[in-house]
Amino acid sequence: MPPTGALIPADAPFSAQQESWLAGFIAGIAAAGRRESASATAPTATIDVLFGTQTGNAEFLAGELVAAARTRGLGGAATALDEVTPDQLAAMSHVLVITSTYGEGELPDNAALFWESLQSDTAPRLEGVRYAVLGLGDRGYDDFCQAAKLIDTRLEQLGAGRLHERVDCDVDFEDPAAEWTTTVMDRLVAETGAKSTDVEVDTAAAPTRSPWNKRNPYRSRLAVNRLLSAPHSAKEIRHYEFDLGDSGITYAAGDALAVVPLNDEELVGALLEHLGATGDEEAARLLRTEREIRTPSKELIAQLAERAPSGELAAVVAQGTRSDLDSWLWGRDVLDLLRTTNPVTAPTLPELLPLLRPLQARQYSISSSPLAHPDRIHLTVASVRYGAGQRRYEGVASTYLADRVGGEDATVGIYVQPNASFGVPQDDDAPMVMIGPGTGIAPFRGFLHERAARGASGRNWLFFGDRNRESDFVYEDELSELRTRGVLTELDLAFSRDQAEKVYVQTRMRERSRELYGWLEDGAHVYVCGDASRMAKDVETALLGVVAEQRGRGDDDAAEYLANLRRAKRYVRDVY
Repeated sequence: MPPTGALIPADAPFSAQQESWLAGFIAGIAAAGRRESASATAPTATIDVLFGTQTGNAEFLAGELVAAARTRGLGGAATALDEVTPDQLAAMSHVLVITSTYGEGELPDNAALFWESLQSDTAPRLEGVRYAVLGLGDRGYDDFCQAAKLIDTRLEQLGAGRLHERVDCDVDFEDPAAEWTTTVMDRLVAETGAKSTDVEVDTAAAPTRSPWNKRNPYRSRLAVNRLLSAPHSAKEIRHYEFDLGDSGITYAAGDALAVVPLNDEELVGALLEHLGATGDEEAARLLRTEREIRTPSKELIAQLAERAPSGELAAVVAQGTRSDLDSWLWGRDVLDLLRTTNPVTAPTLPELLPLLRPLQARQYSISSSPLAHPDRIHLTVASVRYGAGQRRYEGVASTYLADRVGGEDATVGIYVQPNASFGVPQDDDAPMVMIGPGTGIAPFRGFLHERAARGASGRNWLFFGDRNRESDFVYEDELSELRTRGVLTELDLAFSRDQAEKVYVQTRMRERSRELYGWLEDGAHVYVCGDASRMAKDVETALLGVVAEQRGRGDDDAAEYLANLRRAKRYVRDVY
């Protein structure tokens, strides 16, 4: 609307006093119109979307959920669970929780503190809260969606009212998540009286979904496949580079790349031969491209135990001890299990196929920076190979890349898995401490390249190690150059087998306890990448020990100090 004065012609027959009154009158009408327009489009209720994520899926869905709410006339915001206190939760009216499960049924890193406070005896009552929970997980694990189940139950125990039943999503989560979102939105609209709006959603606030995903991966040319470890190493670590071509794919240092593998033709043939199948084109295609034939599914294990109740597998299953079953299954694949089954009771190929899980993409931490390599994505991958004698076992994706993708025009299906919580500090002056033994160095190579390209002045400290320096010091030349250039300020190495007493990265952390604590006090961000079952836990124990030693205030104080680093997003992990 033009200025109110512009609505009164210059030659209008009004005195200055009359013009002033008339301008105020017109301004009042305009203001009333604006208030009416605003009230018609303002949200009639606000929802809080809380997420717990380890790899970024839950965070992305939370962003989509907020965008969907705004189109239905609801206000909303997405917040990590750890950023919410129990008292803040009690003040919310409608809460939607989306969380994945990590490790052995644990809460994701950015939800652990929330869960700790929620299950305490001092947690407030939540009678005024309406809620719904969406879980992301993998049915192949015994603790499927355990984090979502725990939160759902605890919210109910504290008196919150369930808006909608919890939905637990398997690895193919998109469709059930979309159905849950639609149902929850309908119920929220019905409860709050919100009205759908034609107002455009702020596209900057809504997440952007790439056209390339698990259902539509980009066929990328594998431009580089280079051995990093020495030929005589006990490991086989390779460097890969994927050409992004005209895909339009963008990524950030710290993201993961999903690789869509194909099963080994030799293993597929052996499986078909054992089943006495003809290997018709469709069955062979399914086994090669769509079914998991390395790791037996829970459904297959249960079916084989039922078909052979007196067999070895059935005996282990009957014991009901998870560790015993895991130990018995270790190293065995689908073919191994079928070979231990009486051929008379073994499933036929048509019976077997529904018992096999879908073949999933494998995710690897990206080891490059888009600022240094905008047209390519780099990976650092250890090829999985074990076994001897008649059976040799190989990792599905790692050896697919190493051995079975070849030729000038060879392509691999890929898509980026964003991880907004694991990235270089926005403050270029902030120090970084990176702890990544073995292939855990991958994202930190990308971090260092990112900081170099940005001209960041913040100090960078890397703890790296493996078995032997001579054979396993990957990217040694690059790291030496980065040190020479001043990008890598400190480099502590731990090669466990180079001396009689084993030395690990956590050993080096304790040795430099005073300096490490000094970096923390200077505002350093701490990153850990690698094995979740042992390394990450040992590193956290070492970090707590460093803080306790330097502060001299006991274990509880050290735990709270680390918790504050988590809350400030200065202690984050990319573990698997």
